[in-house]
Amino acid sequence: MPLNRVRDFVKKFDPELEPIVFDQEMKTSMEAANVLGVEVGQIAKSILFQSGETFGLFVAAGDVRINTKTVKSLLGKNPRMTSPETVERITGFRVGAVCPFALAADIPIYIDPSLSRYDVVYTAAGIPESLLPITFEKLVQITNGTLIPATCEDTKS
Repeated sequence: MPLNRVRDFVKKFDPELEPIVFDQEMKTSMEAANVLGVEVGQIAKSILFQSGETFGLFVAAGDVRINTKTVKSLLGKNPRMTSPETVERITGFRVGAVCPFALAADIPIYIDPSLSRYDVVYTAAGIPESLLPITFEKLVQITNGTLIPATCEDTKS
């Protein structure tokens, strides 16, 4: 089960980390923020991009849009968001529940600093009903993610 895979993975890094499981599904950053009563920016969205056979998982605050120019500079020409089937094959998680660690395939993780403005952020934890509260620093550590320059665009503008 994906939730157990996430639970087991985070326990190796910090026994205090524990996914929160809710009664309802939260498939978008906005839905998750509403359930938690936090800003949408505190929800870490994880989006899988592909350029040819090269993949990268981009993690950013829920209130920003990932800049495709940055994705292109990191993955190569003609990057695109992957299909739901490819997301599940590469990450091991369904769209709406993609956790940025405990992935099925070894791919690079790129973390946008847009999340660093919060003391705690919430990642998906493998199923649409779960979220994992985590600090930005621990997120970077656990994912072994590469911090990228501020590449996202605020969706409010």
